[in-house]
Amino acid sequence: MNRSNGGQHERSIIRGSDFLQLDPSDAPPRGLSDWLAGRLREAITDGRLPVGSRLPATRVLAAELRVSRGVVTEAYQRLADEGHLAGRGRAGTVVVAAPLTPAPAPTAPAAPPAPPPGAPFPGEPGADVFDVLRDQPARIDLTPGLPDLTAFPRAAWQRAERTVLRDLPASALGYGDPRGVPALRTAIAAWLARTRGIRADPADIVVTSGTAQAIALIARVLVGEGIGTVAVEDPGSLGVRQHLRHWGTTTPPVPVDADGIRVDLLRGTGAPAVLLTPAHQFPTGVVLGGRRRRELMRWAAGGGLVIEDDYDAEHRYDRPPAPALRSMLADRVFHTGSVSKLLAPALRTGWILPPPAHLDAVVAEKRFADLGNAALPQLVLAELMASGEMERGLRLLRRRHRHRRDTMIEAIRAHLPGARVHGAAAGLHLTITFPAGLGTGTGDADLAAAALDHGVKTHPLSWHAQRPHPPGLVLGYAAVRGSALTEGIAILGRLLRETTAHLGQADSSSASHRSR
Repeated sequence: MNRSNGGQHERSIIRGSDFLQLDPSDAPPRGLSDWLAGRLREAITDGRLPVGSRLPATRVLAAELRVSRGVVTEAYQRLADEGHLAGRGRAGTVVVAAPLTPAPAPTAPAAPPAPPPGAPFPGEPGADVFDVLRDQPARIDLTPGLPDLTAFPRAAWQRAERTVLRDLPASALGYGDPRGVPALRTAIAAWLARTRGIRADPADIVVTSGTAQAIALIARVLVGEGIGTVAVEDPGSLGVRQHLRHWGTTTPPVPVDADGIRVDLLRGTGAPAVLLTPAHQFPTGVVLGGRRRRELMRWAAGGGLVIEDDYDAEHRYDRPPAPALRSMLADRVFHTGSVSKLLAPALRTGWILPPPAHLDAVVAEKRFADLGNAALPQLVLAELMASGEMERGLRLLRRRHRHRRDTMIEAIRAHLPGARVHGAAAGLHLTITFPAGLGTGTGDADLAAAALDHGVKTHPLSWHAQRPHPPGLVLGYAAVRGSALTEGIAILGRLLRETTAHLGQADSSSASHRSR
């Protein structure tokens, strides 16, 4: 008897469905079909079941609600008769139309909205400036930082994924090491040794969600150790500066010249740490010269810490590879890299190779940030790297990117003859500066804003500079086809000529007025 009561109690508890949180105890007596049809109609009307949604099979829903299948069939049929549902054979029953709702009462026309606080131009860029700019429509996107995404090795990725899933033990689907799966750390160690001259134990590598998270983890470690200042290159990445500041560090600027960061001026800041892009400085494209490297290593050996963002190191065309700083002084260099420029930013996969004294602290920050990256994408990437597909893809990208770089340089010569080109020997972007300026009262952000109005998206160089700097633009070329590159530069040239002509007319008018 007690066993029977327990069974009845259990059945009353589990009666109901996760689907729309349906509970037949809410239905009136002898009105189950009306109740179910009404609940489904409400869900279609308020958008919880949008057009295209598939409903549970009648047998499944009836079992979950512990009602007869006829109750569910009748409710579905009523909504089908009303034109809201339709049977799609093996695809099941789907929503095909929503009930009409009364149109809202007309209101007085609203005033034109003010530009949102995070609008990319004009003014100082806000924390969300890159998100805002990314959402702006443009026919030709010359923003820097993207490889040719059409070259992503989809077929190779699918093969690697099938291989991983075929051989994966069930235990690998549980929680893992916050440093990342051993297979990927081993593949990264081999990649660093082969392409960057770095000898690394896989146990010392921490897999991250891209370089952005790598910088965040390092900043949190440094702040926890009482280091609240990280010097940065100037000009240097606005995005990196924003991330460092978000995590509580100040970012004094250190000038960059043709040989890279001025180490003598770095000493003058008193900063205990510096973040730099020595292999291909962003945005100028210079390589940290040999003498400067030795100066930097002496500074680091005296107690300084270096965060090496290995930006664009693999994408070089007209110069030999630059050795990684980590290979010169492992005890004082945090080395960071990612596959965002090798494969795609959407993979959100990067790594840190911390100095040995900081490894445990970085692992702890990663553990409490997210317990580690998702394991399956790591395993697929490890398979892709071990198979050689990533290196083959890089060779393809270099050829394609070189051609697009050449196309952009030719277009700049033709349409922006007064511009000076920087960083052409490597990378995924060019920086151009205008030594003669853009005219009184006109800045590079104004030119970038005008370009966006004409369907061309780019970065003003001033975004990436903390100190006064000649006006310029940072122009990505890797993700844009040749004809669009030429058209985009032609539009920039026309806008610059129009701006110059307008200013010339204004100056002539002012001079004429003064002479009278």
